Amino acid sequence: MIKQFLIVCIALFSTSALLAQNKTTDPVLFKIDDTSVNASEFKYIYTKTNGDKADFSKASLQEYLDLYTKFKLKVKKARDMRLDTIPALQRELEGYRKQLADSYLMDREVTDKLVREAYDRKQQDVDISHILVAMKPNAPKSVRDVALKKVRAMQGKLEGGAKFEDLAKEASDDTSSRGNGGRVGFITAILPNGFYELENAVYTLPENKVSDIVETNAGFHLVKVHARRAARGEMEVGHILVRVGKEEGAATKAKATIDEYYKRLQDGEDFEALAKSDSEDTSSAARGGYLGFFGINKYEKSFEDAAFALKNDGDFTKPIQTRVGWHIIRRISQREQESYNSLKGRIEQQIRQDKRFELAKRSMIDNIKKTANFTETTSPLDGFKDNLNEDFLTFKWKAPETGQQDILFAFSKDFKASLADFAQFAESEARERIRMGRNKKTAKQIADALYDRFVDEQALKFEEQQLETKYPDFKALMREYEEGILLFEATKMLVWDKASQDTTGLKKFFETVKDKYQWGERAAVTEFSLINDEKYKLEAVRVFAADHSTEEILAQFNKKKDILSIKERSFERERNEQLDKVEWKAGTLTESVADKRTKMTTFMKIDNILSPSPKTLKEARGYVVADYQDHLEKEWVKQLRSEYDVKVNKRVFNSLVKKK
Repeated sequence: MIKQFLIVCIALFSTSALLAQNKTTDPVLFKIDDTSVNASEFKYIYTKTNGDKADFSKASLQEYLDLYTKFKLKVKKARDMRLDTIPALQRELEGYRKQLADSYLMDREVTDKLVREAYDRKQQDVDISHILVAMKPNAPKSVRDVALKKVRAMQGKLEGGAKFEDLAKEASDDTSSRGNGGRVGFITAILPNGFYELENAVYTLPENKVSDIVETNAGFHLVKVHARRAARGEMEVGHILVRVGKEEGAATKAKATIDEYYKRLQDGEDFEALAKSDSEDTSSAARGGYLGFFGINKYEKSFEDAAFALKNDGDFTKPIQTRVGWHIIRRISQREQESYNSLKGRIEQQIRQDKRFELAKRSMIDNIKKTANFTETTSPLDGFKDNLNEDFLTFKWKAPETGQQDILFAFSKDFKASLADFAQFAESEARERIRMGRNKKTAKQIADALYDRFVDEQALKFEEQQLETKYPDFKALMREYEEGILLFEATKMLVWDKASQDTTGLKKFFETVKDKYQWGERAAVTEFSLINDEKYKLEAVRVFAADHSTEEILAQFNKKKDILSIKERSFERERNEQLDKVEWKAGTLTESVADKRTKMTTFMKIDNILSPSPKTLKEARGYVVADYQDHLEKEWVKQLRSEYDVKVNKRVFNSLVKKK
């Protein structure tokens, strides 16, 4: 019964938006009095619970329908018992809702969208150029103004017909690309933290167009997109390197050497063996030239292009040159783009640590304010700030107790926040008030900053209240969690507690089924435990124990201190590893076993072999209670079926059957 209960509850917590379908496409499968259960709900839970065994055979569906009907009967009874009005359960449900809503809103409105965006972008490499006007993050306004003026001047020149490449060579602060006319080459998402705005421009800008001014942690950019291609992904390679020395004739010698290696490979020489013996890349030669996996922009363009041009595992390139020297590259494997589900967790972890997360959250809050017709009245806040003094920068400050009922802002018509609400928030943020005060902020500046945070917090709170309306699957999840805790409470009261506490009922039940609980053949034993520090006496104890009583043994060996303890026990066959290794007859001694945890060495002596016999209620209590629970649960279901009217729509049920 408990197992079935847990299976149903686990399935319930996974129900999705399938429940939102209308009656035309989602007919009622069964009703319990006036409570309906739709086909989609049952179908989803059946599939989720049974997994690969969900064959939609008539027998399987009927078995699960019986189980699910029992569940719904119990929930119906729990509601009729008014368990949903118990304050403790209401608090538990509200706590769960708060916990779920906090993560649910951010996941749906921010995280999921960012993860999908990043994954889609990772499928494409983009070839770009840019012009950079460098500026450090959080630069003073004066520095920022100068940088902004400079980049706007460049923007004007481009609009006036200047060539992007010429302007980049002349004025870009990116020394790595300036000589190439600002050409960066192909890049791919996810760009480093602080460069989300650049990534947005790169992945949304039409080809051969110049972006508007883009600000990142590096400064201000003007970006131009040249081309796009399917993402190269990652290639696993090895290489053989011949470096080019600085002495006269070194270039010719290096080229001749790499050509010789290439011919030897063409003639069938083993690549890894040649790399080990002759490659001048000491870090990879010992591994047969192995470099591992690499993606775009890790190595020089000539190296990357040559490697990714290889079509088959085991193929190797002609000699190609980089600034390091001459290479022959061998393809080991190419890693295909991973599926969304396999990459989702890693991408999520990455973006949560990225500035884009806060930017997306800010965008979400702005959108909430817009769609909810956010309105505010700042005059009450102005009066509040005028009355602040230095106490506001300390723990001593407390929110005024009266005269703070003016409305500061509202979302929609019904969700409003008063000045009193803000004052209480400001009081709770004492540490933040003090921190900002230490950064030379005035009381008014601190109040303004706290007000902005308060508005954001209330916007999220308002949106969380709309989740049931906005997301049908959230509404379903909450309903099913409520049903789960109602069922748990009802089952606890009517089955579990009764089975363990109703001693009269338990005794009466035991009398009807007591023949079920039997001891098998048992060995009655004396268990001897000797402390390991006295282990040298073990053999003497074993010899003495063979033909002496318990009292005599203890008297013999515990003269000065208790080094030996004795217990009388009994075991059925195959219930004790030591006993399973010896012949079952009176007088047999088991092997000795040392236990480092207890610091004791133990052996047993079989005193007697007990024939099969009935168990008493005390001896079988755990099993009896479990069986009594099953009995009470069956009686409860029988009572519920007589108390409530269950009607199954056979036509709808038969429409679910795919296998006879």
